[in-house]
Amino acid sequence: MNWSDAFHRRHSARRDVTGGKIFSALMLVLLVLDARADEQFPRLQAGGETYTNVTITSVSATDIYFTHAGGMANVKLKKLSPELQQHFSFDPKKAGATELKLAENKTNYYQQLIRQPAVHPPDMSREPADTGARATEALWREDLPGALSQARAEHKLVLLDFTGSDWCQWCIKFEHDVLSTEKFAAYAGAKFELVKLDFPHHTPQREELSRANAALARQFHVNGYPTYLLLNADGRELGRQVGYLNGGPDAFIRELDGFSRR
Repeated sequence: MNWSDAFHRRHSARRDVTGGKIFSALMLVLLVLDARADEQFPRLQAGGETYTNVTITSVSATDIYFTHAGGMANVKLKKLSPELQQHFSFDPKKAGATELKLAENKTNYYQQLIRQPAVHPPDMSREPADTGARATEALWREDLPGALSQARAEHKLVLLDFTGSDWCQWCIKFEHDVLSTEKFAAYAGAKFELVKLDFPHHTPQREELSRANAALARQFHVNGYPTYLLLNADGRELGRQVGYLNGGPDAFIRELDGFSRR
């Protein structure tokens, strides 16, 4: 059984027919073609960027994904030279249709997730009846240096989220089941500076941010997604969670509390 089948069977009881169709369509769009995997180039020019010691990992209708001397990256096929576009069988019409379909399915899928209740809703019986204004979502930033500086000023810790937000099924699920819940937002807002380090396959990302995220993945030896790292304000790792953690926000909060005591 492949991961897509397993995911659908495991969660069919919680997803209606419409949501299942949306998820299936999204996963089909995200599938990449690996015919060129492991192909190597001494140099690869893409727009104004030059990469060296390139090894192709996968090719989609819109992008090539690869490792290089500086880390991991992906670039749009339309940014390559005409010769390389032909080499990778780039079809502008197909690429445009793929990007449009991806955007449509992604939007519909997230709307479907929003309509569903969290797997582990907060236990309201233990909270005051009138809590006043409360955080409804966690606030994530992209710059680790700024987060560390803020954490030192406010005596907080820093939580890193290494994720593939538009292709990693377990990242998307953990975002829905845990990170987007009000319980996690209230907990994290009081204790952590939150940093999201995204490695998207289809969503546009600034080149400098892509390089910075790849450098941090190398620095912290991150090899899979999702990976969550808790750091102290000096940047020392206190603990990490790799992959999906069952148990909803309560389980993740317990784990983070354990890391915090180290």
